[in-house]
Amino acid sequence: MTPLTWLITGCSSGIGEAFVHEILSRGDRVIATARNASARLKSLETAGAKILDLDVTASEDELKEKIEEAKSESTVDGFRSHEQWLKMLNTNLLDTINLTRAILPHFRKKKSGKLVFIGSENGWRAGAGNAAYSVTTFALEGFVEVLQKETSHLGIQSIIFQPGEFRTTVLSSSSKSSKLSEDPDYGELAKRVQAGLKASDGKQKGDLKKGVRVMVDVVKGEGVAEGRGMPRRLMLGKECLETVRGKCRETLEICDKWEGVIGSVDFDDGE
Repeated sequence: MTPLTWLITGCSSGIGEAFVHEILSRGDRVIATARNASARLKSLETAGAKILDLDVTASEDELKEKIEEAKSESTVDGFRSHEQWLKMLNTNLLDTINLTRAILPHFRKKKSGKLVFIGSENGWRAGAGNAAYSVTTFALEGFVEVLQKETSHLGIQSIIFQPGEFRTTVLSSSSKSSKLSEDPDYGELAKRVQAGLKASDGKQKGDLKKGVRVMVDVVKGEGVAEGRGMPRRLMLGKECLETVRGKCRETLEICDKWEGVIGSVDFDDGE
């Protein structure tokens, strides 16, 4: 298989960094990006990745310039959106959309390309005390679904992975805000949520290396994904799988229980 070139954002730690190492081990080329890349991504450059300074909060015009810069290095075949957990709507969703819009013209021109997004189990079931993040993950699911329908005829493939809890630094004290809700109605809830996050930190069931290996397999059609094609979305982790099945069962139960009421609002036949 001809080596691919991947443009990956958010490479300074976590899933992004793990992606770079896994992809390089497959013999593919990587353009790794982050803010202040020359200082933060030295180890990835040493490992064989090209590095590019990229601030995903920049304007759309600036992002387009960076995409052109990346394209000048080599043809970009795979593009993975960044996932910056527990941040504001702008970073989690709108900047992902802007980056996608910046890369799409190049994919349309060559009639091929793969867009890979990292969503979350939260895209299926929102978590109390985690409203902002849940909103962004639900919205990202919708964006990717529309993108798939609007670009598949152009030879562009898209997938959104939905990881459950993986053992990364996302829950560590250096990666999460310690600010609790000041509203007395939600103060106790905020404390319980933060205590739960602290208790689960370092005990998540998801193995990051295994998860990234599977994701790269799926994108490349190798290993565990050989001969299966690339699905539109894929859950990762047993806990996430049960969450999705539970949500589907719950939704079907509502459909069955309320079917008559749901259909009663249509015009009568012949009207």
